[in-house]
Amino acid sequence: MNPTSEILERVNKSSSEHHDGVFTRLFRYLLREDIYFAAYQKLYANSGAMTPGSDNDTADGFSAEYVYELIEELRSGKYKPKPVRREYIRKQNGKMRPLGIPSFRDKLLQEAVRMFLEAIYEPLFYDQSHGFRPERSCHTALDQIKTNFRSVKWFIEGDIKGCFDNIDHAVLIKTLEVKIKDSRFINIIRAFLKAGYVEDFQYHTTLSGTPQGGIISPILANIYLHELDRKVMELKEKCRIFLDNNQIDEKAVIRVTGEARDLIFLFGKVFNIPTQVLASYIIQSYLEDNFAEFVKKVRRLGN
Repeated sequence: MNPTSEILERVNKSSSEHHDGVFTRLFRYLLREDIYFAAYQKLYANSGAMTPGSDNDTADGFSAEYVYELIEELRSGKYKPKPVRREYIRKQNGKMRPLGIPSFRDKLLQEAVRMFLEAIYEPLFYDQSHGFRPERSCHTALDQIKTNFRSVKWFIEGDIKGCFDNIDHAVLIKTLEVKIKDSRFINIIRAFLKAGYVEDFQYHTTLSGTPQGGIISPILANIYLHELDRKVMELKEKCRIFLDNNQIDEKAVIRVTGEARDLIFLFGKVFNIPTQVLASYIIQSYLEDNFAEFVKKVRRLGN
């Protein structure tokens, strides 16, 4: 096993065994040459690594001297990422999706940072999360649905409009700082977020979002959305505990509200609600930790 693999494995093991633990000395790993040779191998396997950013630099310029210069910039605090090059690709619906293509130097550092973020956060992500994760895809998500949701008749399909483009930088950094207590490592990520982009030879600042096309963007999006997953799972568990403690008959709940329009509740069961107003009331009471009031309301409807 090479030194890079050993380091990443230790980080991953620590995160797996101590979910509430923090990491305080990650920046020092970015000053190791072997980290960048490992990052280069991953990048070179991807044809996108050859796509030039705003400075026409590509993987062909990689060398030990290249790595040494990057490390010295990091060590001295002089490193500053270049703005990404803005390009557009056509989506299936005919609309155009913006891509931000970093310079190769920034791709290399982003890949090094990504490897550590993945080692830290992969053990924390929920099994229900499949996007942009190792050995996971739409196919693994479908397999899980087939296995775990055989009797479910209703699903909610949602889409976050412009997800990558609208990630709040302050919220993302605050989320990262819960696990990573290393200001220099965090500042590297902050610099990537604030690098801006070049379009038609004009520089534009970035006040929010993480560019699609960036090596680090998918893992940052997953870290950001993990907080939503975590909240939903907490609410789901709260429902389960309440039902167990109060011996509520779920079939009875469904039966007494059977003539209503559908409201899909958080733990995968379908509750039919008489009116939109009542649906809003139930959601409000649920979010206010007043699920007991919701149950009382449903029981009154059945009388």
